[in-house]
Amino acid sequence: MTTVNIGISAEHRQAISEGLGKLLADTYTLYLTTHNFHWNVTGPMFNSLHTMFMAQYTELWNAVDPIAERIRSLGHVAPGSYAQFARLTSLPDAPETPPKAVDMIRILATGHEATARTARSLFALVDEASDEPTADLLTQRLSVHEQTAWMLRALLEE
Repeated sequence: MTTVNIGISAEHRQAISEGLGKLLADTYTLYLTTHNFHWNVTGPMFNSLHTMFMAQYTELWNAVDPIAERIRSLGHVAPGSYAQFARLTSLPDAPETPPKAVDMIRILATGHEATARTARSLFALVDEASDEPTADLLTQRLSVHEQTAWMLRALLEE
């Protein structure tokens, strides 16, 4: 591979890429879980949840490419297999038996919060490396995950 000289040290590029790999794994795992729940939701909230989950999994699907491409821009290979994602993610896999709708909501809210924590954990390193494009990407992802978690938590209130 050609030498990468973008003003970020090789050590920082490596560490940031590894962190982004974890964010990519969390995002993809959350995408799969959300899509699974979209397919399998039942009950009185079916229509609203089916529609909401579709909007959420579409947003997550559109997020994986920019994360992976940022890893590539830093000169590293993006993880892209189920085995790699399973090893890197902080999220549990979706239950094999679809849970009740309220449990789906709880699982997704927790998943968005965990993914936000993964993104937030990179800021000190990204700041140290003066990696503004990654900081911008992380800020965008945090905004989405925190807002989505809030909206899901709101559905759980009595």
